[in-house]
Amino acid sequence: MAHPNSAPNLLERLFKLSENNTNFKTELLAGFTTFLTMCYIVIVNPSILSLTQMDFGAVFVATCLAAAIGCFVMGLIANYPIALAPGMGLNAYFTFSVCQGMGVPWQTALAAVFVSGVIFISISMFKIREAIVNAIPMSLKFAIGGGIGLFLALVGLKNAGIIVHKEATIVGLGDITQPSVWLVVLGFFMIVVLHHFKVRGAIIISILALTVIATLMGINEFKGIFGEVPSLAPTFMQMDFAGLFEASMIGVIFVFFLVDLFDSTGTLVGVSHRAGLLKDGKLPRLKKALFADSTAIVAGAALGTSSTTPYIESSSGVAAGGRTGLTAVFVGLFFLLCLFLAPLAQSVPAFATAPALMFIGVLMIQGITNIDWDDITEAAPAFLTIVFMPFTYSIADGIAMGFISYAAIKLCTGKASTVPYMVWIIAVLWIIKFIAFGG
Repeated sequence: MAHPNSAPNLLERLFKLSENNTNFKTELLAGFTTFLTMCYIVIVNPSILSLTQMDFGAVFVATCLAAAIGCFVMGLIANYPIALAPGMGLNAYFTFSVCQGMGVPWQTALAAVFVSGVIFISISMFKIREAIVNAIPMSLKFAIGGGIGLFLALVGLKNAGIIVHKEATIVGLGDITQPSVWLVVLGFFMIVVLHHFKVRGAIIISILALTVIATLMGINEFKGIFGEVPSLAPTFMQMDFAGLFEASMIGVIFVFFLVDLFDSTGTLVGVSHRAGLLKDGKLPRLKKALFADSTAIVAGAALGTSSTTPYIESSSGVAAGGRTGLTAVFVGLFFLLCLFLAPLAQSVPAFATAPALMFIGVLMIQGITNIDWDDITEAAPAFLTIVFMPFTYSIADGIAMGFISYAAIKLCTGKASTVPYMVWIIAVLWIIKFIAFGG
């Protein structure tokens, strides 16, 4: 017969609750808070990836499972209150740049994600990952985040029908008399106001509210709330590695690798700083945290979703008192419960996710205020990185132009010695790619 205190003792041993000045109830509340702020991904991710002809239901299940696996590994192995899920920006690159832009089948794109995850696992065992991150100029790091923010906003506006293609001006304002357009505007302001008043789950509240309103207006079909878990078969282990032997796919793997590199490392440090977990400015157990991230990427690709990454929304759980991996474990459990909400996810109209994409764009572009705009050799490459992403409809092209222009401008202004060797390597690789394979 188990000792009555065995469960608390086990939790204490696994997560060191007392040592981190927290308890079971606080970690549960923190986990639920983090989940509320990021659970929109179980709706938004399938809606984006299904545009590649992937099965919505299967991607929904893959999203929930990949998030749960990532959270469990982060919580149980690294013991950090940081939740993971398929990343915004990475799913957009997967769909719009790789599959639609390059014509790559989604099966091959999943294989590219898988390989990038394997590379992550390999370099996470050493200090290579940290060396790469530290070598990239801060201006480019902030510019990449800002550019992805604008790209997501453009995707949201396009999905909403607010921005449309026009022959004379390339883009223009769509038919704003459509009910869906007004609902998108309503949803965006709803998120902003709720966020201002620090309401947890502002994004998911907006998505669900627009779904209800659209259903009542008769412009959306409501399929229910609870139901059977959809089959994972359409996407499970459907990776096509044969397609990776084309040279152009090297660039695809590289971008998956690079974007997640910045995203995950920045999030880990940022959330840990807010939680007071940094020691002398460094993150203890960093290798374990990076291993959790890498494992989730590989598992997610095998299940059928784009790259999984730590979420900055984890800071909301930290603000609620989360200090250990038990917070992340609870988030993972909540994602597993989402599996039974497939009918609700499939009831959400495409335009209802547009406000979420626009608002995430607002959050991501804030980082560009940290760029040194007074130094033109830093500002110009950052500007090109930011504008090329939405204007070429390609995250990869934005990253490429940023690195190439950074190296070239520094060279022409006599500052070549200040450019990290890693920037030269990345810039040369992109130049070779453009010369050999074009845009």
